[in-house]
Amino acid sequence: MEKNGGYGTFPCRFVKLARFLTLAESFIKSTLSEKDAEFEESLRPSSFDSFPGQDKIKARLKLHVEAAKGRGEPLGHILLSGPPGLGKTTLAYILANEFGSNIKSSSGPVIDKPADLAGLLTSLQEGDCLFIDEIHRLNTTVEEYLYSAMEDFFIDIMIDQGPGARSVRLNVPKFTLVGATTRQGMLSAPLRSRFVLVNRLDYYSPEVLREIIFRSARILHVEIDEDGAMELARRSRGTPRIANNLLKWARDYAQVKTAGGITKESAAAALEMLEIDQDGLDEMDNRILETILFKFNGRAVGIKTIAVAVGEEEGTIEEVCEPFLIQEGYLMRTPQGRVVTEKTMRRFGVSSLDGNDGQPDLL
Repeated sequence: MEKNGGYGTFPCRFVKLARFLTLAESFIKSTLSEKDAEFEESLRPSSFDSFPGQDKIKARLKLHVEAAKGRGEPLGHILLSGPPGLGKTTLAYILANEFGSNIKSSSGPVIDKPADLAGLLTSLQEGDCLFIDEIHRLNTTVEEYLYSAMEDFFIDIMIDQGPGARSVRLNVPKFTLVGATTRQGMLSAPLRSRFVLVNRLDYYSPEVLREIIFRSARILHVEIDEDGAMELARRSRGTPRIANNLLKWARDYAQVKTAGGITKESAAAALEMLEIDQDGLDEMDNRILETILFKFNGRAVGIKTIAVAVGEEEGTIEEVCEPFLIQEGYLMRTPQGRVVTEKTMRRFGVSSLDGNDGQPDLL
């Protein structure tokens, strides 16, 4: 059997596969540009120096880039994990930019079949970066094909089925896989072990978010003072994506209501319209806490019961609302269910949960 990493010398029985992969490559090249112009023009930083926060992770990545450049080798495979909106995609593009290579991006659910992965990998050039978002959602079969591509830079594609089945080896250029995931625990151990660097991004402090807001305001040509930026930063749940969204909303509010720049007063009024309070909690956060505290008398409540009580999906509560509430100390997960903390009781003016009637005692 003839084996080759290209398309031009396949035997006749492999012409069908070659045509498919060629079409797949053309599709990928038409939808995933070498350098995403829109990405560069957005609010995302394009270098480590312009990326605020995550200092320890940046130091590790910068060292890795410098070492790889010095050896003239591609970067090692890198996994970035953490909650949504913290900069995983941005760091992937910064890595490629700092290393001087092209980057192609896709996501786990999109790569449905091994042939999809084959077309994607064979469209890369030596040293390119392949960014796969939500990599924990890769199909199991596709993931197994990825093992040999990451370690030995080839994939074996099966042709036909049954007794006539044949294997064709496709060589792929030495590339760097940058994976991003919001749920690192869902990655299989064999895939996770193939990443040279595993980095978890953490939430940002209000001071760092204020710096991000100032930078975004300059790009958007928005006037904002120190107090206005801090007001937005404090209520951004430690997430740059939320901070930028709130900045855009505060800009719209100031333009219509005050016809001026963003101040502390206009920022507070804008966020009040969104029902985001002084602590960064929104309407759904407060409904969850009030439901546990008042409807269920502060007892442990299961996630399904909470979802029904507040009219929201379980996944949304677990992935969007709970992480911030737990991090800020308003909510706890126990084997019996979710329970509120003393901080939540103080927030709603409840002195104890031991009243004679079983109801919370109000201060």
